[in-house]
Amino acid sequence: MSEAQKFEKAIELMDQANSEDPNKVTVDGKEWPKELLYSHRMSEMLQRFAPETDDAMKLAIHAQHIQRWKTPRDTYPEGRQGYYQWRTGLYKFHAETAGALMAEAGYDEASIERAKKAVGKRALKINPDSQLLEDIADLVFIEHYMQEFVEKHPEYSEEKWLDIIRKTWAKMSGQAQEFALSGALKLPEPLVPVILKAVGK
Repeated sequence: MSEAQKFEKAIELMDQANSEDPNKVTVDGKEWPKELLYSHRMSEMLQRFAPETDDAMKLAIHAQHIQRWKTPRDTYPEGRQGYYQWRTGLYKFHAETAGALMAEAGYDEASIERAKKAVGKRALKINPDSQLLEDIADLVFIEHYMQEFVEKHPEYSEEKWLDIIRKTWAKMSGQAQEFALSGALKLPEPLVPVILKAVGK
């Protein structure tokens, strides 16, 4: 099997897995399984931000939230500690699921381990693969999900939003920050003033 065929097979397996998501969202009149849409948004953003990325990382980024609905938040304790336990459990679940599908597509152990390390967000800020995945996730959040998140939390003050944006900003590389403000990212229009205020622009 050629590298191109392996890549296509892995994407096909990941899309099949995410197509099982019972949660649906409608965008531009088309209904999507929620995590299938998310994976396509991640890959589309990667193509805009770092199109030269190799296949192992393209797959890791496509698999960032793979079958996320199988690990609901309410299966972990309430509160901050329970939230972090849930997030850590998700990272491991996503990494193992992505690795298993890559193996099924014929990928070697080295490529699988590299993708799993990135999906598991290991060595963030040190491992460039993990940082790239973090950058893409943050850019996708800003462009596609931040406005929706704001609408879900009308009780949050401006100070709270400034803090959330600054924390997101701090996780991003300088390159991703520059990309976000360059006009290449579609910032949610109602939030542009608070985003610029948060990042000191």
